[in-house]
Amino acid sequence: MQSKAFGRLMRRLVIVVPCLLTVVLSPVPGAADEVADQAGDVVRGAVTNLPLPRYVSLKTDDANARRGPSLAYRIDWLFRRRNMPLKITAEFSNWRRVEDSEGQGGWVNYSLLSGVRTVVVVAERTPLRSQPDAAASAVAEAEQGVVGRLGECQREWCSITASGERGWVQKSELWGVDPEELRD
Repeated sequence: MQSKAFGRLMRRLVIVVPCLLTVVLSPVPGAADEVADQAGDVVRGAVTNLPLPRYVSLKTDDANARRGPSLAYRIDWLFRRRNMPLKITAEFSNWRRVEDSEGQGGWVNYSLLSGVRTVVVVAERTPLRSQPDAAASAVAEAEQGVVGRLGECQREWCSITASGERGWVQKSELWGVDPEELRD
C-alpha cells in the first residue's frame, strides 16, 4: 500500500518538479537584462550587447509603454510623438524598457524604436548659435519641448537641427545626450 502511494507521489513529482523549475529559473524582467562589461565600466544589454543606458528615438506616432515585456502586460503609458528621444534602461527579448525626459515610460517593442538620435530642449528659451560658443550669434531660438535631430557633440555643445534650423546648443539645455558624450 505504501509503495502504491509512493509511486503516485513520484509520478506527480516527475510532472510538478520540471514545471516548478521552469517557473523558478525563468528570467524575471529587469533582473538579468544587464551584463557587466569585463572591464567593469560599461553595462551592456544581454540581448543586443549595446551599452545601457543608451538613447534612441520613437519611430512611430503612437507607442504603448507596458508594465512588463509582453503584450499580456497592461499599458501604463502612451507615447504620441514621433522622433521623441527615449532612454533604454533594460532589454528583454524583443522588448526595451524606456523612459522619456520626464521619467515616464515602460516596456516598448523594439520595432517601434529607431537608432536615429534626437534630443528635446529642456530650457525655457534656448538660442541655437552659429558656433559652439556662448558669444556666437543666435540663428534661431527653440522653446522648451522642441525635438531636434542630434548632430556633432563637443565637450559642452551639440549641434542640432530643429524645425529647419541648425545651430549649436549647450548640452545642459538638452535631454537625450550624456554630459560626457562626444559625437562627430
